[in-house]
Amino acid sequence: MTLQENFLESIQKEFLRYKGYGEKTFAQLTDQDIHWKYQEYDNCISVIVKHIVGNMLSRFTNFLTEDGEKPWRQREAEFDNTYATKKEMIAAWDMGWKCLFDAIDAVNTNNFQQTVKIRNEAHSVTEALNRQLAHYASHVGHIVMLGKMIKGADWASPTIPRGGSEAFNKAMFGK
Repeated sequence: MTLQENFLESIQKEFLRYKGYGEKTFAQLTDQDIHWKYQEYDNCISVIVKHIVGNMLSRFTNFLTEDGEKPWRQREAEFDNTYATKKEMIAAWDMGWKCLFDAIDAVNTNNFQQTVKIRNEAHSVTEALNRQLAHYASHVGHIVMLGKMIKGADWASPTIPRGGSEAFNKAMFGK
């Protein structure tokens, strides 16, 4: 396996990890929950997802051949008129992730060295993917935190739950 192939496999696993954290959070929420805000001017989960999806579609449509900030993207509108239902939100979420994974699948050792632009700033493929992983991980963290706030004592952590490290390590290390 080349270094490029290893990187692409690794970054895809990390994107899948954060996609999964979001989905484990969504599974615990109702249609009403996805619109909950701590304060009036905060973003709800539905807004955050709409922003992530808009970003993914812009960044990963024609990833290797067009600037990642598409002229058709309306970033400011991503913070308004959110999804009405959880089902609608998840359908959009899935569409965004499909666009991202299709773009990663199109990268190979022949085009890995290509320059990718985001807002007219040149990036290597590695830099562009790392930039987006960091962006989406931060927003998924927001989603998880909001989910925890909404669910309170009924929250089921999408990662190792508090107090669960010892049991997790025993399972992982076979002790």
